[in-house]
Amino acid sequence: MTTAVPLINVIPGDKIPTAPLNVRLPMWRVPWWLLVPYWLVRGLYTLIAFALRHWWATSPTVLVLWVWGRYGWPTLVVAVTAFAVVCVSWWRLHAASWLRFAWYPTIARLRRVWVYQRRWASAMATCGLAIAFDRDRYVPRLVGVRCDRWGDEVTVRLLPGQIPDDWAAAAHRLAYTFRVRDGRARSTEQPDRVALRFLRKDPLASLVKPLPMPAVPDFTALPLGVREDGEIYRLRLAGSHLLIAGATGSGKGSVIWSLVRSLSGGIALGLVELWVFDPKGGMELAPGRALFARFAYENPDSMAGVLEEAVKRMKERAARLRGVARQHTPTTGDPAIVVLVDELAALTAYISDRKVKERIRESLGLLLSQGRAVGVHVAAALQDPRKDVLPFRDLFPTRIGLRLTEDEQVDMVLGDGARDRGALCDQISETAPGVAYVAIDGVREPVRVRFSYLTDDDIADLAAGYALAGGAA
Repeated sequence: MTTAVPLINVIPGDKIPTAPLNVRLPMWRVPWWLLVPYWLVRGLYTLIAFALRHWWATSPTVLVLWVWGRYGWPTLVVAVTAFAVVCVSWWRLHAASWLRFAWYPTIARLRRVWVYQRRWASAMATCGLAIAFDRDRYVPRLVGVRCDRWGDEVTVRLLPGQIPDDWAAAAHRLAYTFRVRDGRARSTEQPDRVALRFLRKDPLASLVKPLPMPAVPDFTALPLGVREDGEIYRLRLAGSHLLIAGATGSGKGSVIWSLVRSLSGGIALGLVELWVFDPKGGMELAPGRALFARFAYENPDSMAGVLEEAVKRMKERAARLRGVARQHTPTTGDPAIVVLVDELAALTAYISDRKVKERIRESLGLLLSQGRAVGVHVAAALQDPRKDVLPFRDLFPTRIGLRLTEDEQVDMVLGDGARDRGALCDQISETAPGVAYVAIDGVREPVRVRFSYLTDDDIADLAAGYALAGGAA
C-alpha cells in the first residue's frame, strides 16, 4: 500500500503563495476625431507647464521674439546692446552684487538643467540612492542648485528611510558622475533635506598667505586659513583644546604658526601667554621664542616641571573664580594661557623614565579635563595617533587631521565615522601641505581647510613686532 506524498510542505498558519489573477480589461476603440483633440490639449498643457517651469528662459525668448516681430531687427539689436551695456556697467561698478544677483543665479539655472537634471535619474540609480518598492522606483527630488566661484551646492529632498550619511558615502561617486572635482554632503536645518557640495575649482590648490591679524584676538574666531568655499576659516579656541595630527611634511607647522600669529596681538598686549614645549630640541619653534612666556625644550624632567607649574596656575585661578564666574575672561593681569606642544608623543610615549612620563601624563590629563573654563588651553601636535601614544584624545573637542598615511587613522583622529562623512585625510596630496579636515564636537560634518603658510622671514618679523615684554622664560 502506497502513501501519497504532498508536493508542498504546508505549515499551519502559513499562507500558500498563489499566482495573481489574470484580469483583462475590455478594449475600446476610440475614433480618430476624438484622439486628435486629446493629443492637442495634452501637448498644449505640456508646453505651458514647461514654459512656467522654465520661465527664466522662456520669458526672455518671448520678449526677444515680440520685439523682433513688432519693431524689427534694428530695434532688437539696439535693445540687446543696451542690455549688455547695463550688465557690463553693473559688473564694473559693483562686481560683488553683479555676481550674487545676476551671474551666479543664471549659471545655477543653466547647470541645473544641462548638468544635473539630464543625468539625475540615472545617477541616483547607479549610486544606490533610488529606492524600489512595490514594483515602483522612487528617485530623490532635486530641490535647487546654487553656484559660486568655486562650485555648486545642490539641495536634495531625502526619501523615506534615508539619512545624510547615505549621501556622504555616495558623494564621491556623484562627483565623478557629474564631472566635477570633488563632492561632499552635509545636513541642513531642514531634516528632510541634504546639501551636496560639488567643487569645480579648488580654492585650496595654492598656498595661503598669512592672514591679517586682529589687534585683540577673538578666542571664538581666530583666523587661521581658508575654507573650501573660499571664505576665511576662523577657529574657536574659547572653551576648547586643539589636537593636530599629520604625517611628516603634512604641514603641522602651518597650523602651529597660524595659531601663534592669530594670538600675537594678545601676546603684545599681555592678554595671552604661550607656554611652548618643543621636545625636538627647540629647533622647530625657537624662531618665535620672543613670543613665548615659557619655552621648554631641554629635557623631559624640566618639561614635566613646567607642566606642573601650569597645573598649579590653573588650580589657583579656579579657586579664585569659584563662585564669581563660570568662564574666564582674559585680562592683562590674568591672561589666557595656551600650552603648545609640538610633538606630543615625545612626552607621552617615547620617554624611557617611567616616573617622568607619569608626571607628564598626569599634568596633561588635569589640564585637558579642567583647564577650558579657567582659560588654560592645550594645543598639541603629533604624528602617530595610536591610542597608546595618545590615551586622552577624547579630551580634545577640536581636532585637525592633516595628511595621514592610513585610512584607519582618520577615525582615530577625527572620531568614528569621520572618513565616511567626507574627511579623506589619507587622500590629501603630498604637494598640498597645510590642507586638513577640522572636526568639532557637536558638529556633524568636518570642514576642509588650508592653513596659512609662514616663511622664516614672516616668523622673524612676527617675533620682532609682537615680542613679549621681558622676553621668554
